[in-house]
Amino acid sequence: MSEIRISHQDFDPGAEIAAISSVKANIGAIASFIGVVRGDDGLAAMTLDHYPGMCEREIAAHVTEAKKRWPILALRIVHRVGRLVPGERIVFVGVASSHRGAAFEAAEFLMDYLKTRAPFWKLEERKTGSVWVEAREADDESVKRWQ
Repeated sequence: MSEIRISHQDFDPGAEIAAISSVKANIGAIASFIGVVRGDDGLAAMTLDHYPGMCEREIAAHVTEAKKRWPILALRIVHRVGRLVPGERIVFVGVASSHRGAAFEAAEFLMDYLKTRAPFWKLEERKTGSVWVEAREADDESVKRWQ
C-alpha cells in the first residue's frame, strides 16, 4: 500500500501511522519523519508551491525506486503546500517494513529525494523581504550516497 498526497491541509501524524499499521502483513518496523517549519534566522513564513500532477509523478518515481531497493510493506508521503508559519508541519514520510533497517533507510532515501528532486518551490518571508530558496549544496551531497 502506497499513498502520496499533496495538500494545503495539515495532517495528523498519528492517523498517518495508523493507516500504515493497518496493513499488518509482517510489519516489524515503521519509520517516520515529520518536517516542521523552523523559525530560525527571522523566518516569518514559507510558501510552498508545486506543479500539480508532475509533482506527484516525480515523487511516485522515487517511491518505485525505494520499493526496488527495500522490502517496503506500506508507505505514505504527505507534503503540504501553501503558506506555512514556523511550527507548522510540512511533510510526513512513513515507511513500514519487516525490519527496522529497511524502514529507516527507505524513509531517509525518500526524504533526501523529496528535499532535492521533488518539484516544489519555496518562498521564504522575512522582515528584510521575500526570497526564493535555492538548492543547497549540502542537500545535493546527501542524495549522492544513494546513487
